Amino acid sequence: MTPVLAQHHSMAQAPRIRDDMTVEVALSLMAGAQVDHLVLCDGDDQSTGLVTLARLSVLRDAPTYTDRVRLRDLPEG
Repeated sequence: MTPVLAQHHSMAQAPRIRDDMTVEVALSLMAGAQVDHLVLCDGDDQSTGLVTLARLSVLRDAPTYTDRVRLRDLPEG
């Protein structure tokens, strides 16, 4: 399987969420769904990327973090 196909397979298995969701809600959804990543979608339900549990955990531990940070506001990385 090529990496591209693996990525599509991974995206097909992950819950899809809107990018206006807060980090806290996304972390809660990941815990409930027992997944380590979510597919980000824009207002038109178009996939815009993935967000991982590891990335959100690091962000939440940052001193500048607040519970109002939305997924669309995450720095690229």
